[in-house]
Amino acid sequence: MKVVIVGGVAGGATAAARIRRLDENAEIIVFERSGYISYANCGLPYYIGGVITDSDELTLQTPESFFARFHVEMKVRHEVLKVFPKRKTVSVKNLESGEIFEESYDKLILSPGAKPVQPKVPGVGLHNLFTLRTVEDTMRIKKYVDEQQPKSVVIAGGGFIGLELAENLRDLGMEVTIVQRPKQLMNPFDPDMAAFIHNEMRKHGVRLALGHTVEGFEEKDGGIDVLLKGEDSLYADMGILAIGVAPDTTLAKEAGLELGIKGSIVVNDRMETSVPDIYAVGDAVQVKNFVSREDDLISLAGPANRQGRIVADNICGGDSRYLGSQGSSVIKVFAMTAATTGLNEKNAKRAGLDVDKVILSPMSHAGYYPGGKVMTLKVIFEKETYRLLGAQIVGYEGVDKRIDVLATAIHAGMKATELKDLDLAYAPPYSSAKDPVNMAGYMIDNISKGYLKQWFLEDIDRLPSDGSVILLDTRTAYEYAKGHVEGFQNIPVDDLRERMGEIEKGKPVYVICQSGLRSYIAARILMGNGYDVYNFSGGFRFYEAVRKDGCLTEKATACGMDGVENE
Repeated sequence: MKVVIVGGVAGGATAAARIRRLDENAEIIVFERSGYISYANCGLPYYIGGVITDSDELTLQTPESFFARFHVEMKVRHEVLKVFPKRKTVSVKNLESGEIFEESYDKLILSPGAKPVQPKVPGVGLHNLFTLRTVEDTMRIKKYVDEQQPKSVVIAGGGFIGLELAENLRDLGMEVTIVQRPKQLMNPFDPDMAAFIHNEMRKHGVRLALGHTVEGFEEKDGGIDVLLKGEDSLYADMGILAIGVAPDTTLAKEAGLELGIKGSIVVNDRMETSVPDIYAVGDAVQVKNFVSREDDLISLAGPANRQGRIVADNICGGDSRYLGSQGSSVIKVFAMTAATTGLNEKNAKRAGLDVDKVILSPMSHAGYYPGGKVMTLKVIFEKETYRLLGAQIVGYEGVDKRIDVLATAIHAGMKATELKDLDLAYAPPYSSAKDPVNMAGYMIDNISKGYLKQWFLEDIDRLPSDGSVILLDTRTAYEYAKGHVEGFQNIPVDDLRERMGEIEKGKPVYVICQSGLRSYIAARILMGNGYDVYNFSGGFRFYEAVRKDGCLTEKATACGMDGVENE
């Protein structure tokens, strides 16, 4: 059996290694357009920033080491030009010699990945305007930064690559501005959770120009002018395009393979394309969203590697199936960690699901143990069924641990109420006896039993101000004096029973506190005394963070001067 693989990074390299482990006699040839194989895209910004100091660390294998271990021919600097399914060959160009030749196959695996989106605007291609996808891209940016010593950069795009580059270039002392057409960074997060990411970026001096559209680039005074729609231009010493990626599927299209979302390759759960003996994996393929079961594009290394393994199993006579992509991801944002899994609230509603949510702000570990830090956790679930749909977490410690628990729970098909039953490890330096994941489960269980009714941030502007409802802040007088929601009266929770007479019966009561815990206790006291009570999900801390971010974003000028914080 002869297997040809197009692309030697995540999915392609994994498939090649797995085929060899299953079939010692198979002939395996991998064609990789770049000069590197099996490299970690996610690590590239950290080499530019000097966190990773040795460029060799970016590649997990070299063509030589891969051949030594697996006896797989890794032909780098070779570009596959065309696929001929009928005669089962591919046309290949040696990019160093210029030679063009054909290679036959019994099985073909397409792992071309994705390519950076290049907007069709003037100025794309300027010498000081870069994209970041390959090791070669990394070396070009690194060389420019080292040799030219730029003082400022504009990054177009606020996804994973954009944020990682912003952090690393900021740590080098550069002035960094991110321009993003949506009014939030990191689209996998809901806007309310993205607010915490915005705050962390601003706190470290990154300017955010959210809600602005790039219309082109011009060279100016040795630097670059970023042209914005209806706004003054932004000037910087260099620019980086990080507005996303698109499936690199020219080969597949020309070969007559069925294509899906944004030209991605349609595959079944065995990773087979519409053409016999041709498989596809990685960022170029359309997948099923594990939660919504809708067609989706999810460009992450974990799914690509799993798909490569599945293809290898099936080529070697097995029957492995890809269950879908959940979109579990985590990112470092300076001192903060942000993570997500499953559907966010926006996409869950878009999928037609009737959703509910809880928002809580627990400590990363036991409150009595020094050094604990607050995290914000948002869990999304389906009403009536309580099916767990997704989760987002932002914080400074223990975020990755909790998101992995929640990702596992979603994959296992657990109900959101069952989170309370998870037996999670506890020691004061690492967690609380009631872990944040358990706490989310307790809250959802209370909702299911009628012990807790909630109101949310989006309800604030709709609350009547005519006295038909009671608005109650249950924090201390000191906390209330430092800041509160307009219209809310203050009765601390510990004084509530003695001051019950101040709360008129027969009117709905909307309660709030700093995190949601004291207001829940207040709600139970009031409900026990015959009141109809709604607890604010997330607490005043959440309200203040999101509202402040919204104000800063709305007031931002095109130059990103949106109240950069340095406290």
